[in-house]
Amino acid sequence: MQLISPGKIFRGKVAWSNALPHIKSISRRPLLLGRSLSTNYIRQKVYKDLKDKNLSVYLSNLKFDCCYEDLERIRSTILKNNCDSIIAIGGGKVLDAGKFLADSLSIPVITVPLSASTCAGWTALSNIYSNNGQFIKDIELKSCPEILVLDHEFIKTAPKRTLASGIADALAKWYESSLTSSKVEDGLVQQAIQISRVLRDQLLIDGESAYQSQSVHNVDWCNVVEGCSITAGLIGGIGGQKCRTAAAHALHNAITQIVSSNKPLHGEIVGVGILLQLRLEETKNNNKLANQTINQLLVLMEKLNLPTTISQLGIDVFENNNLQKIAEFTCRDKSEIHFLPFEINQQDIKETIINFEKQKIKIL
Repeated sequence: MQLISPGKIFRGKVAWSNALPHIKSISRRPLLLGRSLSTNYIRQKVYKDLKDKNLSVYLSNLKFDCCYEDLERIRSTILKNNCDSIIAIGGGKVLDAGKFLADSLSIPVITVPLSASTCAGWTALSNIYSNNGQFIKDIELKSCPEILVLDHEFIKTAPKRTLASGIADALAKWYESSLTSSKVEDGLVQQAIQISRVLRDQLLIDGESAYQSQSVHNVDWCNVVEGCSITAGLIGGIGGQKCRTAAAHALHNAITQIVSSNKPLHGEIVGVGILLQLRLEETKNNNKLANQTINQLLVLMEKLNLPTTISQLGIDVFENNNLQKIAEFTCRDKSEIHFLPFEINQQDIKETIINFEKQKIKIL
């Protein structure tokens, strides 16, 4: 079974308004789930719009990331108030929490991304973290969201940093899927890889313009936002697990094990993971184009103010045995690193990271 897409998708400048009648048709007592104080004014608008449709709306916010402590507390609120749907409105952690809770309670979820930082609004997956942000595992859900609302007027209010993060995360679709699935004979998988290639090209060409001008009147911005939020999710839906993750995400999951006050975004860590994956391809799989690709990515990443080393994420790998912790988690038995078509061990990870952190890379 493949879970390819949400049941209904609303996108554009009036997506939220267009979605309201459809939300009312499936829900009378929704829980509105959010998190950030900076987006509270949007949640208040959404709350008012729902009340104006004569819905009984209940409010709850995450205190941490998508962690079991928060999930259990919110689950109790849903059951206490007999909520019949969840409207998850926020970033990727909020969307993942809403999807997980709705799935466990067998009620519909409506995802309303407030940034283009991930494709979490699309997918039938939830990433679970500890309450201090350490990745624990990802969970496959029984369905994609019932409704995805990608309202450009909401998205344009997000910090530029979130768009840069989304671009890095979406770029990973090509660099991971083309490596792990290129020899898979399944036609849909091959189509997913080609979509990821087109998405990569679009992001490389239009990413800087979108980042510099966040406006619904900027076609590049609209296309990049939808590429990060929608197309990236579609690739994983069509292509399956191996089209979603490989070394870049395996390294992300490992780096989150090092608790940092800096709180880098998901895509910022994944972007560093892409660079490290490419170096692994060069040294362990004789990819002669890897260094050229790294240089191409570095140009864009610097224009987007994205970190390009783990130290720029606010983590010193040379203290507190951090390097060993990252290598061990990256290479654990169930890690996505093992989707690579060549063997990787802890020493490979440590050597690659050391070289990057010491800037032993050629920038042409």
